[in-house]
Amino acid sequence: MEELIIHTKKEKEVLDITDELKELVKEKSAEEGVCSLFLIHTSAALTTADLDEGTDLDMLDAFEEIVPQLAYRHPHNPGHVKYHILSSIIGPSLTIPIEKGELVLGPWQKIILIEFNGPRERTIAVNFIL
Repeated sequence: MEELIIHTKKEKEVLDITDELKELVKEKSAEEGVCSLFLIHTSAALTTADLDEGTDLDMLDAFEEIVPQLAYRHPHNPGHVKYHILSSIIGPSLTIPIEKGELVLGPWQKIILIEFNGPRERTIAVNFIL
């Protein structure tokens, strides 16, 4: 297993981590198989997206609307339960095929980490099934 460490800079942000993952694929000389990603946190998420200018902000605005601000009962810190819920909805993991030494992604598709409760250091466990 490899670890990819991402340092987020804002409370909420969308980060393109595609290049970091492409570099790991090259370092592993992975030609055919699968790249499995698991984010080891509960207030951030992983997914893919087209990141045209402004799309990151559109996504963050939409996420704020998806889960209402309620009187949550989480004993640790009720203020960030909303981000635990969003993380669960979007998910902490991705599986991406590898073919001919490249991640199989659409022409506009990027691999993104969505930070809901930063800034923080985020750890992604990366496994290659070759």
